[in-house]
Amino acid sequence: MRPFGGVVEDGPEAHGRHCGRLLAAGIGPRHSRASCGFTAWPSGAAKGSGGCYHGQAGMLPWGGASEANQAQPVKNSIAEAFLPQHTPQSNQSSPPMASLLRLPSRLLAPAAVRPGALLRHRGRCLHAEPAVRFSAAATTTGASPAAPARTETRGGDRVGQVTPRSTDFNAWYTDVIAAAELADYGPVRGTMVIRPYGYAIWEAIQDYLNVKFKETGHSNMYFPQFIPYSFIEKEASHVEGFSPELAVVTIGGGKELEEKLVVRPTSETIVNHMFTKWIQSYRDLPLMINQWANVTRWEMRTKPFIRTLEFLWQEGHTAHATLEEAEKEAMQMINVYTKFSYEHAAIPVIPGRKSKRETFAGADRTYTIEAMMGDKKALQAGTSHNLGQNFSRAFETQFMDENGQLEHVWQTSWAISTRFVGGIIMTHGDDAGLMLPPRIAPIQVVIVPIWKKGEEKGVVMEAVASVQNTLKEAGIRVKVDDSELRTPGWKFNFYEMKGVPIRIELGPRDVKNRSVVISRRDVPGKQGKESGVSMEPSTLVDHIKGRLDEIQASLLQKAIEFRDSNIVDVSSYGELKEAIAEGKWARGPWSASDADELKVKEETSATIRCFPFEQPEGEKKCFMTGNPADEVAIFAKSY
Repeated sequence: MRPFGGVVEDGPEAHGRHCGRLLAAGIGPRHSRASCGFTAWPSGAAKGSGGCYHGQAGMLPWGGASEANQAQPVKNSIAEAFLPQHTPQSNQSSPPMASLLRLPSRLLAPAAVRPGALLRHRGRCLHAEPAVRFSAAATTTGASPAAPARTETRGGDRVGQVTPRSTDFNAWYTDVIAAAELADYGPVRGTMVIRPYGYAIWEAIQDYLNVKFKETGHSNMYFPQFIPYSFIEKEASHVEGFSPELAVVTIGGGKELEEKLVVRPTSETIVNHMFTKWIQSYRDLPLMINQWANVTRWEMRTKPFIRTLEFLWQEGHTAHATLEEAEKEAMQMINVYTKFSYEHAAIPVIPGRKSKRETFAGADRTYTIEAMMGDKKALQAGTSHNLGQNFSRAFETQFMDENGQLEHVWQTSWAISTRFVGGIIMTHGDDAGLMLPPRIAPIQVVIVPIWKKGEEKGVVMEAVASVQNTLKEAGIRVKVDDSELRTPGWKFNFYEMKGVPIRIELGPRDVKNRSVVISRRDVPGKQGKESGVSMEPSTLVDHIKGRLDEIQASLLQKAIEFRDSNIVDVSSYGELKEAIAEGKWARGPWSASDADELKVKEETSATIRCFPFEQPEGEKKCFMTGNPADEVAIFAKSY
């Protein structure tokens, strides 16, 4: 045959490529011999032996479409249809995962997805789009090389499957990000494109924090992204801490710049430059601002959401007349983060103070919220810094006090970033994908209408519209998926992958009974399914709100139990080593030196995550030195 004016092709593989092109052109998913136009039939196929069926990336053998496959909807792309097939050789090693990440999800070679393969999940099966595999290994930043030929790799690469969390946590994490449509890689290594669903989660974080910032007296504003290099050099520990991560601009408008510009890694320096202009008297204090911005840090090892060259965050900056006011502000903001983590993200963080070695470059004290991820590694989820007078002295940010004396201001800075989205994924997700706490879920309820006969559609959709309006008016974020291109089974799995807390199923029988079927994302199978829930507006709204509250509380309680069962109290260095080797957190009295802290890091890869605010009473002895200790510290491996 001569597909689309191309060269003559022959055989089953040619048929698959040709039919893929027809599907991309809108002919499909199942077509007859006449519309196919295929003339070089595969060996043994009887002429006129039925139409061919397209799978997710190609086709099943001629006349071999199974009933299960016929029941599933199909989607393909022009890129998939026109890419050449590639058959992996058994004696060839797969390319490094770092190189595989460059392939966009729509440009996977058809051979990477086996025809007719099914994603089996919770007793159902579906065709799924091939999801781009984020590299499970950390990637080195730099320009993107040309994409290598795709070879078949682990389960997560095949037909949108997600690697089981217990098998490979890193692969599972990156699979979920792709399959749940949270993000994709940018054209420059180490960058990512946050997709609408992922950004909606970030917006939920913004919505909560924006209200809290304003309630506590802060105003939003914006500072330039480019910072003179001389600003960074003014505070010695600051430049030392950030120098390896700086992105520096040396050419602008085709000419070499008189002074290098740093692409914002954080804003303490430029904020102080402006504060020096704005603050003259004690009457100008306190000055409390916040900005929502992007930040660039040239990380050498990256992970989507957790560590990327560029990320989004909010950074608050305040100036005060006294040390006590600055300390109160720093504590207030770490408490705002803690409350958000518990009450909205359902992440039971441990708030505390960083060790001297782990303190932010340029700060006197750093406070942190530390979260335990599903692989038991720690994630620094938010920080608040008491900067003392370090930056105000470097920039001569002074004010005239009530006694007519010039004083340097006392400052704070505090931030939370899109890495928190990664924390939500790794805290609550399971083998089925993302699991979102209702209070930050972009979609709290998805309604899936079900009908078989054409005459049933109108009745079902009328009931669906009524339920949707009822929930919307009650302030519930609800989505109706009435697409006829996907089966209900496919939709069930898709919205489970996206972590939607509640699914409502509504069919002709439900309409007749004036009821709906409700399924909870956090309780799999029949245990999480309720039939016969009344459509009566007040009853339905109360029921849904009650279930959303239950899911929120359940996710938090489960995370607390997981965290507490994986923290070990230790009284010796040997016990710490044993706990860390088991992947757990170690908690014990600590008063040893910075050198001892470095030794622990070098020998175990664990660091002091924090000295928790909540401390046990009674006398304590440092497990490292045997000397008296005032506090216990928590050690863990971390992201």
